[in-house]
Amino acid sequence: MEVTLSLEKMSIEEKIQTMETIWNDLCKKADSILSPSWHEEVLNDRENRINNGDDEFVDWNRAKKNIQNSIS
Repeated sequence: MEVTLSLEKMSIEEKIQTMETIWNDLCKKADSILSPSWHEEVLNDRENRINNGDDEFVDWNRAKKNIQNSIS
């Protein structure tokens, strides 16, 4: 089934509603959606970096500040 949307003509509200509709549909089928192979590699690499002391977890407030500082 091909769906064509004229994004230029859609309002912000219509775009957000469309994204929510798609997301809700995907959530209903989450068990049948496979992660791409690269995803496991990234997760394993991140876990190894934590275990080796090469990286650390950061709480959400600190992470937001870091992001804000990096883009200002």
